[in-house]
Amino acid sequence: MLPLLPVFICLMTAILQCFFWFLPLGKKILHITAAFFLLAAVIWVYYSTLGNHYLILQMGNYPAPFGITFVIDKLSAIMLLVTAFMGLSVALYSLVDRDLIRHSTIFYPTYWFLLAGICGGFSTGDLFNLYVWFEIMLISSFILMTLSDYKIQLDGTLKYVVLNLIATILMLSAIAMLYGITGTLNMAAMSAKLLEINASNLIVSAAALLCLAFAIKAAVFPLFFWLPASYHTTSVSASAIFAAMLTKVGVYALIRVFTLLFIKESYFLHPLMLGAAGLTMLTGVLGAAAQHNLRRILSFHIISQIGYMLMGLAIFTPLAMTATLFFMIHNIIVKTNLFLISGIVRRVKGSFNITRLGGILQNAPFLSFLFFISAFSLAGSPPLSGFWGKLFLLKAAFVQSHFFLAAIALSVSFLTLYSMTKIWHQVFWKAETENGHYGIKPLRLAEKIFMFSPVVLLIILTLYLSFSPQFLFQASNQASIELFNPQNYISAILRSGS
Repeated sequence: MLPLLPVFICLMTAILQCFFWFLPLGKKILHITAAFFLLAAVIWVYYSTLGNHYLILQMGNYPAPFGITFVIDKLSAIMLLVTAFMGLSVALYSLVDRDLIRHSTIFYPTYWFLLAGICGGFSTGDLFNLYVWFEIMLISSFILMTLSDYKIQLDGTLKYVVLNLIATILMLSAIAMLYGITGTLNMAAMSAKLLEINASNLIVSAAALLCLAFAIKAAVFPLFFWLPASYHTTSVSASAIFAAMLTKVGVYALIRVFTLLFIKESYFLHPLMLGAAGLTMLTGVLGAAAQHNLRRILSFHIISQIGYMLMGLAIFTPLAMTATLFFMIHNIIVKTNLFLISGIVRRVKGSFNITRLGGILQNAPFLSFLFFISAFSLAGSPPLSGFWGKLFLLKAAFVQSHFFLAAIALSVSFLTLYSMTKIWHQVFWKAETENGHYGIKPLRLAEKIFMFSPVVLLIILTLYLSFSPQFLFQASNQASIELFNPQNYISAILRSGS
């Protein structure tokens, strides 16, 4: 039952939170306790996958490909581990998030349903159940996005829901086509049958529809506008977990289908992805350069960073895949931290508008240091973790002679550095604004503890990856080797439950 444990913890916590709605202290204790339990469970799961082991559960002990399959390989284990860390970090911050004072009764159970959807997406071995977990994420994130009192949320939420519902329709259509072709929804069995079938227009069409659906979920050019229109409108806690995981589940799904299902269709899809990667990087970073709202800047940078991940997937070599996984983990950690720091900045200064801010370096040097590490790691400044991720991606691009894409990636990195420098100057370096009514607001003791502890935790992880990148590189490389040898994955699942 170990593959089911992360999902089980999230679902049980969500259900229990519904019964603790009248006990404010009980809700918070359960919230944090469950986050630590989830982290411990996922660490157990991760170490159980070491040594080329797959964790497989056939629900009801039905033989594969019948029934519901949960399977955790090294890629799933890595993604579950980072999900648990981000879940704990945001859970700690949410305890003192002022945007949630009136809405905590709804936030806590919905947050855990969202984590259940994320963990389920990383754990499932069934294409239809991947759709189910995506729907749980969509419904949960829709609720979390509306937990505030601002009219601007309606516009952002509408764009978010409509485009994601379109992605859902595309995904279901592709699943129906693949089921008609192969007669199964189990991804291992489907892969085995697709390898035996000559590539046809119908398979290519299904592949294109499925990849388009996941590309929308991942905010790939040109269908990314829902993200910067919505992420900055909700609470800091919700936007932090969105920034951390939602688009990354879309990237994970793209990696999974490209390395498992549509191996023979790569001749058609990879050139399109190379172009989409470059355009996603450029449009995201140019959009960020034009913004003055701190969270909107960070939201546009999510898009540009997705372009880097798509770049590695499109190059499609073991080194490029390793670089993609390394970069994705780094980005999840750093991006979550930047959103949490933006929340602290708003709490102490009263605004997200960088033109109205200033003087934080003088008044809050520790907060300035925390931002500096995260921001310049995102930009790829050496020797921080973002530098290593981009270095590996550029090396993979040069080896495959993708010089133009490498040039775009380098240009985007410099533009990202410009955006981070702009924030550093406007918010931290420059003197306090003349009107002065956004002066520093002291934090209560509980706010200091629960706001800064997750940020410090993520800074420690960032610095660890910066000065000891070999640990994550080796883990990513092992996952990449597994992905490029799908026969072991297929055989392990098809033997299970028999």
